[in-house]
Amino acid sequence: MGFAVVDAALERGWKVDLISGPVTLEVKHGVRQTFVETADEMFAACLDIFTSCDFILMAAAVCDHKPALVAKRKLKKGEISSFLELEQTPDILAELGRRKASGQKLVGFAAETNDCLVNGERKLLEKNLDWIVVNDVSLPEGGFASDLNKVTLLGRNGEVVPIDIAPKLEVARILLERIDS
Repeated sequence: MGFAVVDAALERGWKVDLISGPVTLEVKHGVRQTFVETADEMFAACLDIFTSCDFILMAAAVCDHKPALVAKRKLKKGEISSFLELEQTPDILAELGRRKASGQKLVGFAAETNDCLVNGERKLLEKNLDWIVVNDVSLPEGGFASDLNKVTLLGRNGEVVPIDIAPKLEVARILLERIDS
């Protein structure tokens, strides 16, 4: 969905900065792209450009946890614990919500499988978002492995905008039209 938002933003004549993990998708000419591999790298890259942005749309599904220990060399079988210890990664969206300035619009995405609108509304408020795009990824007709999507846009002022199944680019166009009004 993130790359469809980039394409829709370019159609609107917006200057676009894209922070992305490893992908095989082609980036359009004119997009300033930063590649990252970890949640910590994405956090740093987002903080780097945040103050210069009018609209921030966070569509990445960043992992919530990471290994507590990362070895600098190959470990032998006897050196490895049978338990994987994890620690939380930074909540990038929540931190941007805390730092959001007057005039900035912050939009999050919520990939959900149950109680989608309730969970989306909670995230909208907890993370100080202007809008959240709630995506029920359990639906077979849209989501991660599809060129189609079906989402519900929730606004801070109580707006509920269902966007029926459509190509992701069309969903992105509707989304940008709504948040830019």
